[in-house]
Amino acid sequence: MKKSVLWFLAGVLTLASFFYQWRTGPTHPLRGRETLCGRDVSYRLERSGVITRPLRLKVPVPKESGITGTVEYQRFKKGDAWKPERTVDMTNELVSLTHGGKKAVPALTAPLLWPGSEEGRAPMAGKLAYKVTLSCGDEKAVLNGGRPVVIRFRGDVPAWAIIPHILIMFLAILLGVAAGLEALRPGGRPRVLAFWTLILLFLGGFILGPLMQKYAFGALWTGFPLGTDLTDNKTLIVFLGWLAALLLGRKGRGTRFWILGAALMMLVVYLIPHSLLGSEFDYTSLGR
Repeated sequence: MKKSVLWFLAGVLTLASFFYQWRTGPTHPLRGRETLCGRDVSYRLERSGVITRPLRLKVPVPKESGITGTVEYQRFKKGDAWKPERTVDMTNELVSLTHGGKKAVPALTAPLLWPGSEEGRAPMAGKLAYKVTLSCGDEKAVLNGGRPVVIRFRGDVPAWAIIPHILIMFLAILLGVAAGLEALRPGGRPRVLAFWTLILLFLGGFILGPLMQKYAFGALWTGFPLGTDLTDNKTLIVFLGWLAALLLGRKGRGTRFWILGAALMMLVVYLIPHSLLGSEFDYTSLGR
């Protein structure tokens, strides 16, 4: 395998892994379409919010369509049954559908304000479950197939932490995949790539990752042994896998086998959606 082909394949696999993580994560917006009164309504339901900015749900609907909407929501896991703590009528407004966008379109909107808070501000890692119901005459449609949508709120993460974290983790996966492919190449020398994969995983996953977690959710680490955050646990498992590959494959003893195994393990682990079982607000701290 030529070096150019190796790096091309490594780049494709790394980009595919990042795209998959982004698309399947529990904070990626839910999209869908409903038809009421002969009109198609495309919607995008948010599943991630920032505690420092008011969040408004937006469903693009022309004002003259006659379509109205309501939003019901409650704190996630506040109880087992669906018992909305608030019901809000949506209003017609001209809004931008993207943060900071300049183009305004007519839409039904409603705020998501945290129940029990005077300012309506959610705590870090607070989650709400909500349903959006659209009506037009006798027709009704509960978006997302009638299932509640769960949204999680986080703090602002500074660019100096998030940008290097993303770049370093991207490079770590790229080098790790390249190391696995190098292990398959006759005469390949994957150990150097494996070493730098380990270094980058440490910097991105155990230095910048916890800093991001602290800004976003108020805790440096919520994986094993402190919690069940799969993002933290994935980082730990992948790091230990590469460390084991370098230790067990030292002095040429099955080096290719161990490094190929670590690369395959990394790709499998990163099939788990990003932020699954992430930080979550503990309602027992409220005493109610």
